[in-house]
Amino acid sequence: MSEIKNKTGFVILITIIATLGGFLFGFDSGVINGTVNGLKTAFNSDSIGTGFNVASMLLGCAAGAFAAGGLADKFGRRTILMVAAVFFTVSAWGSGIAHGSLEFIIYRVLGGMGVGAASVLAPAYISEVAPAKQRGMLSSIQQVAIITGLFFAFLSNYLIAKTAGSSLDTFAWGYDAWRWMFWIELAPAVTFFFALFFIPESPRFLVASGQKERAIAVLTQLVGDHAEQKYDEIKATLAQDHKPSFKDLINKTTGQIRPIVWVGIGLAVFQQLGGINVIFYYGSEVWKAAGFNENQSLLRNVINGAVSIAGCFVAIGLIDRLGRKVLLMIGSIGMFISLALLTFIFGSADLDPNGRLILSNSVGIISFVVVNIYVFCFNFSWGPVMWVLLGEMFPNQIRGSALAIAGLAQWLANFLITITFPILLIKIGLGKAYSIYAFFAFISIFFIIKFVKETKGKELEEMEG
Repeated sequence: MSEIKNKTGFVILITIIATLGGFLFGFDSGVINGTVNGLKTAFNSDSIGTGFNVASMLLGCAAGAFAAGGLADKFGRRTILMVAAVFFTVSAWGSGIAHGSLEFIIYRVLGGMGVGAASVLAPAYISEVAPAKQRGMLSSIQQVAIITGLFFAFLSNYLIAKTAGSSLDTFAWGYDAWRWMFWIELAPAVTFFFALFFIPESPRFLVASGQKERAIAVLTQLVGDHAEQKYDEIKATLAQDHKPSFKDLINKTTGQIRPIVWVGIGLAVFQQLGGINVIFYYGSEVWKAAGFNENQSLLRNVINGAVSIAGCFVAIGLIDRLGRKVLLMIGSIGMFISLALLTFIFGSADLDPNGRLILSNSVGIISFVVVNIYVFCFNFSWGPVMWVLLGEMFPNQIRGSALAIAGLAQWLANFLITITFPILLIKIGLGKAYSIYAFFAFISIFFIIKFVKETKGKELEEMEG
């Protein structure tokens, strides 16, 4: 009994270290939320320019997610996570020192490559070291880490802006507050890099790359006396004639992309089309458009972050009991209803001379509550479950390559939503913008019913596709 406990503790430890990548994913994504005003002023950008400054990271995310799978199959999950940690560090420093849009975009794209790599490799790594009965729970910790990163980005943004007076005022050593919002990320980025030296390489990567002794050594740490048996099971699921590659995504019989890959792409895209990152990236701008000042808007972001964390803990408690598909279904229904309500609230409100919504105190409170219901629904369902499914639903032979494609799709959809929101806000207004996100949340319900299959309790070696 004590041996099992020790091995469970070891799995939890390496899971926590791996999910530091998720924390940085969240922090790097959320920190931009409080800096939009500073970027507009410092770089003298219009709505399209501001949208690209914010969304530029997502191009890096798409590239990082696409490249990470293949690179991880070649060099190992842990090695590429270390490279991602370096990118996080360089981006955090560079984004704060940038004095022009081009320079800023270069650094943000670098950070995005780190985010993209971490977004696909952390859940893949966790799924490859976690026992089947605990895999959903442990993989969900990744989303807790992402949302915790977002929360601390929102909190540090709020505290820095409040201390300085606003994001445009000087915070310390003669530098504007918005620059310090980026520099705060340096501490967790450096910590992540050095912490990765204390976790082993994925045993499934070691098996795939022919490193039998190292694979059995790691498996012994994870499953004890069953290491040899587990090694044989993993090896049996891998093609014997070649290492994993993108060619494996094509069904040799039909010559077409495997259906499971399309399901992964669908999951990745629908997670974004519900508009969650409008809240995460532009939350302060949304609340300003709804009539609140900067400090009030940033504080609302902090509360959104706390509600998000609560949703993730609900997912951790339920995902291995209710299953992945049930949580997705409940989440989609809740998101659709809350987005439809926001469409009505924002769409029926009057505008002041500056084009900002005029909401009474009671309607403002109702809209804030509904946004938090939406955020909660996302974070006990699509937030963690999409990443859990992508980390476990693909057969061993195609996991790295399929994750790369799904990750690319996820970040491209994220980019589309992020770059279009400032334009939609000006052209059609907040209410109609939210109607678009409500429509996609509604469609996702039928996608889940028809295409998503339950993976609860299955070993990775049992996955078909």
